[in-house]
Amino acid sequence: MIHPKGLEPRAGWKRKIFIVIFKADTRGGKLFDVALIISILLSVVIVMMDSVSALRQQYGGTLYSSEWFFTILFSIEYALRIVCVRNKRNYIFSFYGIIDLLSIAPTYLSLILPGTQYLAVIRSIRILRIFRVLKLVQYVDEANLLNEALRSSARKIAVFLFAVLMMVTIMGSMLYVVEGAENGFTSIPKSIYWAIVTITTVGFGDISPQTALGQGLAAVIMIIGYGIIAVPTGIVTYDMSQMIKDNFDGKKCNHCGQSGHDADADFCKYCGAQL
Repeated sequence: MIHPKGLEPRAGWKRKIFIVIFKADTRGGKLFDVALIISILLSVVIVMMDSVSALRQQYGGTLYSSEWFFTILFSIEYALRIVCVRNKRNYIFSFYGIIDLLSIAPTYLSLILPGTQYLAVIRSIRILRIFRVLKLVQYVDEANLLNEALRSSARKIAVFLFAVLMMVTIMGSMLYVVEGAENGFTSIPKSIYWAIVTITTVGFGDISPQTALGQGLAAVIMIIGYGIIAVPTGIVTYDMSQMIKDNFDGKKCNHCGQSGHDADADFCKYCGAQL
């Protein structure tokens, strides 16, 4: 989230606009954010309705005009955000700055590439500002905890996914050899696609093995699939539990086994060993 102190103008009309747009702790700022969130929700609903052919045929003109109304409205808001901030580069390339731009780009892009206007649903991400409006800042710590756990487990999950990729490549190639094109396994990539669908227990059923050996291999992949689904969950859960323990129970000393140390502690307060 953008920190107002790095962007806030010192005085003048830009400062007044800045306070309304960026600060939710004022009456004007809160009203602006609530109106903005309502507009975002309405615009997303309109995009969804426009994707329904029956509604588009009956109310196409109204939906089209409404989408352009909200796009122009958000474009003006985006321009005002850029105008009123002191460090424009910081805002433009910040998370919310990029999302604000991407929320209006699809409608303009649809003038060149029809259909891209439906990508405007990305503006629903802007509703994240509700955390600031409703003063749900206390949830930021929990979000940071989850983020740290995911970052900590990223390498282990990457190794796991690489192992799964090798597995489906081998099993898919085996099914290609066993079943052949006459049973729908027309190429190794398509056979790998079948292996991925099977090992993830999705099971579309568009292609399936017909021979006894192929069905036996499929059964093995299905059993493996049930076993590996829980692995990423277990990895993230373990890292989350470690993060929670470090944050709430304190660091644990590997030398004496005592816990309760501060998160920034470097040495054990019981035995003096390095943490």
